[in-house]
Amino acid sequence: MTPSLQASGIYKSYGPVSVLKDVSLNVAPGTTHAVIGPNGAGKTTLFKVLSGEVFADRGSVLIEGRDASARPGFRRVRDGVGRTFQVARVFGEVSVLDNVVLALEARAGNPQSSAWQWLGVRAPAALVGEARDVLATVNLERRADDLAGVLAYGERKRLELAMTLALRPRMLLLDEPMAGMSPGDRVEAVELLNRISQEMAMSILLTEHDMSVVFALADHVTVLNYGEVIASGAPEEIKASPLVREVYLGHDHA
Repeated sequence: MTPSLQASGIYKSYGPVSVLKDVSLNVAPGTTHAVIGPNGAGKTTLFKVLSGEVFADRGSVLIEGRDASARPGFRRVRDGVGRTFQVARVFGEVSVLDNVVLALEARAGNPQSSAWQWLGVRAPAALVGEARDVLATVNLERRADDLAGVLAYGERKRLELAMTLALRPRMLLLDEPMAGMSPGDRVEAVELLNRISQEMAMSILLTEHDMSVVFALADHVTVLNYGEVIASGAPEEIKASPLVREVYLGHDHA
């Protein structure tokens, strides 16, 4: 079966600093794959390479078997890749509903139609209906008419996810999806991501420091250290690895 995402032999340097060194991974269709490692291991840079925010110096990125190595981020979105960030990126000055409507219009490739927003008139009914459906998916429908800027942090993260889902990706890249969340928000987010993965048969690649989240979500885990893959396998294999425990997990996960 063709991987949803395949990275092979990725190298990336910033000046004299080598950040990624021969990194390879495969994300199987319909699975959740976690990338973990200490701060500075190269996780965020890897996500930037995979999403097209920056290009690798060497190596290849394939999306559903098609070479996307030279495709910029907006084209990878059209290839079916959606991405969220460590700090939620939403339009705080407009409503929760309008944030999702704007994402729907971006998907349609018609950003000029969003002039309705700035002219103070109603968005087309079809867009509003679809936006409300997306908000229901992330349990935000009751906040639809509130300004995005007044949402609690965990809700803003869910709104960013809703905007990403509005693009109808087949794969999600989630960079620290639980960062800054309260324990209660994290529990809800894990349940939400598990539901999205199962109900939408979506592939997910995520980075995350909370190992309880990683082991609750991941089918496969890749471990980075100083820009290199030091282990990759099923969660139980990673927990049992002496090297991973020494470098990152500690012995509480043994």
